[in-house]
Amino acid sequence: MQNVDATFSAISDKTRRAILDRLREGDSALSEIAAPFNMSQTAVSKHVRILSEAGLLSIEKRGRTRYCSLNATPLKEASEWFENYQEFWSQQFDNLANFLMNEEEKE
Repeated sequence: MQNVDATFSAISDKTRRAILDRLREGDSALSEIAAPFNMSQTAVSKHVRILSEAGLLSIEKRGRTRYCSLNATPLKEASEWFENYQEFWSQQFDNLANFLMNEEEKE
């Protein structure tokens, strides 16, 4: 469960979610990741570090350039955690539908 906590913490920020979205397209240099954001490369590097510590991306140094690549496994684990609640919500919606049908019959 600790891994899921780290994942949720890491993806709680919209900049970090945008970085992950960018990495779905493939590996990217840190400078390329920073380009669309209105912040310093140092600030983007902090976001990348948080994602790396959560296991959501890996960083590889090639020459002077650092490249990031996505590791979606922790996101799959978070998704599986959410799936545990799918049956609960399905039952809640079924109960609501039954309630509404009974209310219509009363009218």
